[in-house]
Amino acid sequence: MAKKGNESLTTIIVAGSLCLVCSLLVSFTVVNLRERQAKNKELDMKKNILMSAGLIKAGDDVEAAFSKIDTVIVDFESGEITSEVDAKTYDQVKASSDPKMNVKIPANLDVAALSTRAKYAKVYVSRVDEKIETIILPVKGKGLWSTMYGFLALGADTNTIKGFAYYSQGETPGLGGEVDNPKWKAQWVGKKIYDANFEVLFTVNKGSVTDATANKEYKVDGLSGATITGNGVTTSMQYWFGEHGYGKLLEKVRAGEI
Repeated sequence: MAKKGNESLTTIIVAGSLCLVCSLLVSFTVVNLRERQAKNKELDMKKNILMSAGLIKAGDDVEAAFSKIDTVIVDFESGEITSEVDAKTYDQVKASSDPKMNVKIPANLDVAALSTRAKYAKVYVSRVDEKIETIILPVKGKGLWSTMYGFLALGADTNTIKGFAYYSQGETPGLGGEVDNPKWKAQWVGKKIYDANFEVLFTVNKGSVTDATANKEYKVDGLSGATITGNGVTTSMQYWFGEHGYGKLLEKVRAGEI
């Protein structure tokens, strides 16, 4: 009987030891994978920021290219750079859903139907000889099926588009999903956001943009079969580059205050 009891105890100890070892291995793997996933996510975001502005080519080192970019936090209300939050850890997307970190968009200004926006913007700036060359701004808008998140890059005049890209969207492939088509995104380069009085004129056209299209410098081709998605892109540009969006910041850049 004692022998059988010892054998049972040994079995329990071995089984328990194996469970403990397996648990430790799983925990170790999960922790390491989480760290790796976080790093990969951060690297992918940096790549998207650079790509939206045409500041990286295939094969370039992302970290090296991004090291030339300044990341600043801007107070939407004043349009000024602030140190109220840490630029390294601040997440503008999460902040827009946090009642302590967001503001309600007035109904008469909420042309993009976003409801709220973060109090602060995470803005990326590329300089040459200490002068602003490119400003990369986070934008989001409502499509047919999803909220579309991206970046738009402006030149030093705060008006000429240097690049645009969504890094996250869930629109219908082949229709609204064409917002991620390189050929469509390439049309944005060189287009203007504002007219001479800095009123937002940029629009996704309802058809193709040709030499005969009125105000063609403010328009890109419409998305065939995806009118709602196209309208969402237009209204998001109207909001983000208006007074309640990046308008005050860009005004200060033009004035040489930033």
